[in-house]
Amino acid sequence: MIQSRSTVRELFVSTPSSASFFATVILSPCSGEPPARQPSPAGFEWVSRCSTNTFLEGLTMSAYQNEIKAVAALKEKNGSSWSAINPEYAARMRIQNRFKTGLDIAKYTAAIMRKDMAEYDADSSVYTQSLGCWHGFIGQQKLISIKKHLKTTNKRYLYLSGWMVAALRSDFGPLPDQSMHEKTAVSGLIEELYTFLRQADARELDLLFTGLDAARAAGDKAKEAELLAQIDNFETHVVPIIADIDAGFGNAEATYLLAKKMIEAGACCIQIENQVSDEKQCGHQDGKVTVPHIDFLAKINAVRYAFLELGVDDGVIVARTDSLGAGLTKQIAVTNEPGDLGDLYNSFLDCEEISEAELGNGDVVIKREGKLLRPKRLASNLFQFRKGTGEDRCVLDCITSLQNGADLLWIETEKPHVGQIKAMVDRIREVIPNAKLVYNNSPSFNWTLNFRQQVFDAFVAEGKDVSAYDRNKLMSVEYDDTELAKVADEKIRTFQRDGSAHAGIFHHLITLPTYHTAALSTDNLAKGYFADEGMLAYVKGVQRQELRQGIACVKHQNMAGSDIGDNHKEYFAGEAALKASGKDNTMNQFH
Repeated sequence: MIQSRSTVRELFVSTPSSASFFATVILSPCSGEPPARQPSPAGFEWVSRCSTNTFLEGLTMSAYQNEIKAVAALKEKNGSSWSAINPEYAARMRIQNRFKTGLDIAKYTAAIMRKDMAEYDADSSVYTQSLGCWHGFIGQQKLISIKKHLKTTNKRYLYLSGWMVAALRSDFGPLPDQSMHEKTAVSGLIEELYTFLRQADARELDLLFTGLDAARAAGDKAKEAELLAQIDNFETHVVPIIADIDAGFGNAEATYLLAKKMIEAGACCIQIENQVSDEKQCGHQDGKVTVPHIDFLAKINAVRYAFLELGVDDGVIVARTDSLGAGLTKQIAVTNEPGDLGDLYNSFLDCEEISEAELGNGDVVIKREGKLLRPKRLASNLFQFRKGTGEDRCVLDCITSLQNGADLLWIETEKPHVGQIKAMVDRIREVIPNAKLVYNNSPSFNWTLNFRQQVFDAFVAEGKDVSAYDRNKLMSVEYDDTELAKVADEKIRTFQRDGSAHAGIFHHLITLPTYHTAALSTDNLAKGYFADEGMLAYVKGVQRQELRQGIACVKHQNMAGSDIGDNHKEYFAGEAALKASGKDNTMNQFH
């Protein structure tokens, strides 16, 4: 793709894949140097050409070959002391390590996410997706699988769930989703995920380099050219992450400090919720307590400042509201005049009108519209909202967040229902037309029961005969082959597409899927292995399936980096290298 970048004879050139290695260049003015020797933008390379034709001719050398040439020049400059350095080996290591820091990753993925958001605004069918991952290996295998089956990582992200960090990554052992785990476990998991994804890049490129060497040894020029093209157009496993910072783990300064650590680890998108930090609950449990908007907006600002300080100008903030299921607030909002944000927040409080004579010792009262109102206060010193105000509070939360620095919204709901979500988003879009959601396709929902009940209710509304069904027992296996169950399953299948088309959902995620898949697969293996099946349970249920489905991990030594290490040994020690991949390596059984 070639398009004009400026009036000073510059061209912006890139390969079809925005994730290609070293395939993007900027043509500098005819002087032969970048203007004022300014550094090239991240992911770009300055190339001086005095005409478009000459420039295009200069592109005939592959990006891989350009890297070799660059290292060769360094070797020549350093003289005989670098005689042991092979420029091609060094070029390979450079390409395998495209992202040098977490900030490189954050900047690269933020640009991808912004592009995806703009594309969704233009076409709501191009939504994005992710699965929550609790370990770097899980995230790595997810992206390897996506590339294998779908041929591209486009529009597929990572999700980091605070729930899974608490349950699986704390030194205190399994904890509930109440922000009791050490906050550095969050940034630590982000770093781990991207370490594993970078290793996936290195591994796949190592296989290409090995194939390239074999093609050259065989004198197969066509295969060599094919592999060079694959190397030049390699699509990285590194994708955007939406990372959960809970309620910020403290005040706004604490939020800022943790956000910085998360961004430095690679996060381009941070999700923050409007619960009280030290009273935080899982979004699908009772007892949630929200904070006034001024407190929440301070934390949104803290995250934005963290992005800006670190140079991730495109960083994305997801503002999550738990107000739909939160019936309590820890404090009454400060208000300076009728109708301001604090006054609107307080208008949802469950109050009783009293006279001055009815004031009791320690009572808290507010004055609204000339009336003296006493909010209902619990023994815990929390104040209660009026029942039935959750949706109105959600809409106010969302509009306020988008007007004050948030980029995306997250509305935590009690059920997966497109109509319910759409009703709120429609109200938000009356004020913010391009409002977009990140939606939690939560395992906390009983999806089968929810959708079968939705279909049951629709059948009733249509006048269909539902006498064969018991609405309260629709989860039963006896209904699996019924018309109702089939309609429900189809609605589940299209839920994400429908939600994006009609309810403004830009990103669909499942928070805890790999927590559940780990439990299910382990249960199935243990059930057979420790009973009558013995070793057959593993061979039939795991290894045979890995081989037949082409799961790369069947060669677990290769996945763990053994072949990369062997190649490095050859780089470093030449023929004296002691390798692990000889003829007696049992991995040779898995060709």
